[in-house]
Order: sequence, then C-alpha cells, then structure tokens
Amino acid sequence: MILDKFNLSEKQKEQFRIYADFLVLENKKYNLTTITDIDEIYIKHFYDSLIIQEVIEINNIKTILDIGSGAGFPIIPIKIAFEHLHVTIIEPTLKRCNFLKQLCELLELTNVLIINKRSEDISEEHRDYFDIVTARAVANLPVLLELTIPYVKVNGCFLALKGSSYNEELEKSINAINKLRSKLVDTYKYDLPSNLGKRVIIKIIKINKTNRIYPRKYKTIKKNHL
Repeated sequence: MILDKFNLSEKQKEQFRIYADFLVLENKKYNLTTITDIDEIYIKHFYDSLIIQEVIEINNIKTILDIGSGAGFPIIPIKIAFEHLHVTIIEPTLKRCNFLKQLCELLELTNVLIINKRSEDISEEHRDYFDIVTARAVANLPVLLELTIPYVKVNGCFLALKGSSYNEELEKSINAINKLRSKLVDTYKYDLPSNLGKRVIIKIIKINKTNRIYPRKYKTIKKNHL
C-alpha cells in the first residue's frame, strides 16, 4: 500500500479509504481537486501530506493551523495520523468549509475548528499562538509568509509545501522572512511514489513575535510583498 511507510493502524487506513471515496463523490459539487484517480489521490494528496512528519516531530506538538485547506490538505491526513492534535483550519470559501465539516463528521475527528474567513483577518487570540502552521498550494511564498507567520508562536514553525520549482519564490522571500522575525532552517526535498513528481517542504522557524502591523490587507500584500 502506498501509505505503508507511515505505520497506520487499520482504523486509520479505513479513514483514508472513506476520505478518498468521499472526495471523489463530492468533488463535482465543491470543485475541490482535479485529481480523481484513487491511486493519485493517495500519492498526490495523502502521501504528500503525511510526509510532513519527516520534517518535524509531530508527537511533540499540540496545536496546528492550516491556511486555505481546500479539500483538507495537508491538515486532515495529519489529523488522521496524529489524533492528539488540536487542529484549526482557516478556509475563506464557505462551500469548502461545509465539505470539511461533513468530512470531519464522517471520519469522526474531534478537536477540529473550522473558521470561514480570510487568513489576513487574524483574531487576536490566534496571533503568535500555534506550534505549527501549514499551507499547501495557497499563494507564492513571498505573499504566503505574511499570511501565515503572524499565527506561529515563538520557536514554532511554518511549513510551506511546494513543487520542485520553488527556488525563485524562496529567493524573493528572504526579506519577508527577516522582516517577519523568522529564519529559514530547512528545504526538505522528496520524490512522490510512482514518479509522480518532486516536492519540497520549506521549514521556517519564528524567532520573535510578529510586528503587529502584519498581516496587512491582502491587496496590499499581493501588490507589494515584503
């Protein structure tokens, strides 16, 4: 099985089977993914999400936030594999929030909070709060950093899941990383099974609290990133 390396229990394997079937069933209604082949779902979505555990020791953390989860990647596969996590999802599209709520009920996942709002509209109780913040296929890294780093607690980390052509994005992000009082610590490169692509996880540690002027309005960030 594609996910064997992650030592999943029988219950977890069944949750992933239910997830894949539900994703295919509901995809046309919610416009969630262009990937509808079951094997590709397992590789490009599930495997690609679970690989995060090779970058950080998830058993040692408690709180995790995912920005722009869409169909739930990478956060729902991580939650299936690590039941102890307290998960928060910020997703601006209401219909995708509805899908995620139905999915969590179907999978019987607990301690999952789904917030329907834009990530730049940060709540004060969430600023400098989360052990880990993740984002996958949301925005270019220079823009994404300002939308995510304010949520990370000091000594916590942001994990950006990117494709193989990440170098240019990273080069343009150095100023943003510094201004957001953070530090690049790793670019973890890996190949998906069955030669389905190369990926990278960019790991950024937060070394001090974020200046309260960030995040700015999205239009401003997109027009003039840090």
